[in-house]
Amino acid sequence: MAKPLPSKICPVCERPFNWRRKWAKDWESVRYCSERCRRHRRQASATNGQGER
Repeated sequence: MAKPLPSKICPVCERPFNWRRKWAKDWESVRYCSERCRRHRRQASATNGQGER
């Protein structure tokens, strides 16, 4: 049986994403699940810090 792939939580969309072969060399430095989330990282951190109610 194959081992399950490692996963992380994207800080922007807060969804889990799995390891991909193209990230094999730098998996430790991967933070975002997609280019879209990487581009929107500043906007997400500004809204998350305000504490929506």
